[in-house]
Amino acid sequence: MNAILPSSDFEAAIRQIGAERYHHLHPFHRLLHSGQLNREQVQAWALNRYYYQSQIPVKDSLILARLPDSEMRREWRRRIIDHDGDADTPGGIQKWIALATGVGLDRDYVIAGTGILPATRFAVDAYVHFVHERTLLEAIASSLTELFSPNIIGERVRGMLEHYDFISKETLAYFDKRPVQAKQDSDFALDYCIRNARRAEEQQAVLNALTFKCDVLWAQLDALHNAYVDPGHVPPGAWRPGEGSR
Repeated sequence: MNAILPSSDFEAAIRQIGAERYHHLHPFHRLLHSGQLNREQVQAWALNRYYYQSQIPVKDSLILARLPDSEMRREWRRRIIDHDGDADTPGGIQKWIALATGVGLDRDYVIAGTGILPATRFAVDAYVHFVHERTLLEAIASSLTELFSPNIIGERVRGMLEHYDFISKETLAYFDKRPVQAKQDSDFALDYCIRNARRAEEQQAVLNALTFKCDVLWAQLDALHNAYVDPGHVPPGAWRPGEGSR
């Protein structure tokens, strides 16, 4: 990118990345949402996704520590509370544990992360390192995938409730508040990126950071598909059907 883009074109470029690279396009999600996975494959998804969920407040804490003023810190702190919860309200992590136990996994097994796929751990850890090591602009830009999450959440909830008799509305309670939370979070991040990417190279850095985050999400689904769908190569030490069940 040699010349800075007008704000409208820059936002369009951001949204184009989501249209082309967001993980709603991945074959594993299409199988999940259309009811073509068995219970064990859904368990594998819930277990591995938990590791990602557990690290979200970690990466948000890294960003929080770098924000320059109290207004921005208050805004970003809300994300951490959304996932960690507080004394009165369970957060997203506890709700994801409930999802995993709801599909038949043992709570302690899920939290321990014993059976996480190596590629899941590698991708999620790479995301946390990215947020820690890159500029604040790039770190915030990597969260822009939330622009695209409300649609996939609606599709997921409808599809899973329709196709899986072992899934209930209570099992999927994690998703009840996420569309509203994700819109609030992504509106803030998008505004920050548009206002603070003042040079062409900074705009390109934002686009690259969002592309990287899409790759992180895609890689996790690649690992699930390879291990538990086709060809079914489960790495040594990773979860196998029947392990860690209630």
